[in-house]
Amino acid sequence: MQIEKLRGKELDQLFNAVLSLKDLDECYEFFDDLCTINEIQSLSQRLEVARMLRKGKTYHKIETETGASTATISRVKRCLNYGNDTYSMVLDRVGDEEE
Repeated sequence: MQIEKLRGKELDQLFNAVLSLKDLDECYEFFDDLCTINEIQSLSQRLEVARMLRKGKTYHKIETETGASTATISRVKRCLNYGNDTYSMVLDRVGDEEE
């Protein structure tokens, strides 16, 4: 895990803060204060790319529908194939449905 290199008090505090959020409204408010709009959009875009890759969508379709670069799509695909399986875990928990 690459994140292990960053492990420390500050990162634990951030993750515990996220875990303390009670509902979607608190998440919106916290991330609005914590991140820029572009940062939030980038994070949500990566999750959508993962969902689409799991559905077997092509890079072209993903790029067209999400605006993600091929580099971002490749990075997410590498995480899906060789990462910690957390994209799959989270998508299974929240539902991997197309809107």
